[in-house]
Amino acid sequence: MKGLLKRAAETGEELEMIYQDNKGNISQRKIKVLTVNEDSFRAYCFIRRQQRTFKLNNTLSIAPTRKMRRGA
Repeated sequence: MKGLLKRAAETGEELEMIYQDNKGNISQRKIKVLTVNEDSFRAYCFIRRQQRTFKLNNTLSIAPTRKMRRGA
């Protein structure tokens, strides 16, 4: 996971993730990774429209944003 986050921070690639906050709420977010630390990462969250800090341990799933194909 950390490798994907670091690559996305370097390239500016947008990612989709499923995240569980400290209260147990689960959300799906589209993000742009800014920095990666030992236990967390900082990203721009397109849902909240602001920079947020996310804990690696609370990240349930993360992958590159799916591209919509035309004519499919």
